[in-house]
Amino acid sequence: MTRINLLPWRERQRKELQRQFISIAGGAVILMGAIIFYVHLHMASLIDAQSARNGFLNKEIALVEEKIKEIKGLESEKQNLLTRMDVIQQLQTRRPEIVHLFDEFVRNVPEGVYLTGITQNATAIKITGVAQSNATVSTFMRRLDESEWFSNPSLEVIKANLKGRIRTSTFTLNVNQTVPVEETTEEGA
Repeated sequence: MTRINLLPWRERQRKELQRQFISIAGGAVILMGAIIFYVHLHMASLIDAQSARNGFLNKEIALVEEKIKEIKGLESEKQNLLTRMDVIQQLQTRRPEIVHLFDEFVRNVPEGVYLTGITQNATAIKITGVAQSNATVSTFMRRLDESEWFSNPSLEVIKANLKGRIRTSTFTLNVNQTVPVEETTEEGA
């Protein structure tokens, strides 16, 4: 006899396929959830690592900026010291000039002229004094002009004074100090 299976096998097969589909879909959802969770954790760890690096870099930048400020302060101090050294060097090189300057005054002051004051500002020299006559002041100016250490003498003021029977002239004149060419080459050598 033939056996006929009257059980609804197609419906059972459909339910089995539906159950398999649901279990595969559920597994896929769980797998996707796990992947999303893993990606989230991985991204969070990357963000934390980058934040830590940024914090480290910010600290290092702050240290470098502090060192830069310190270096700028040292450079400023260095520039001040170099300026002072230049001034000292100029004073050292000009020290013999004052000796020559006064030596030239001694040589060029004619008899009858008495110097009462000498003021120097850079290369400009202001000379005040008393002379027996205007002619001696003129001789003094001529000698200064002929000197290799002075140039451009100009009379600022000359005033005649009479004390008793003695007549004198009070004068103020300006002159520029020059350094002879031979002296600069000897000093540079």
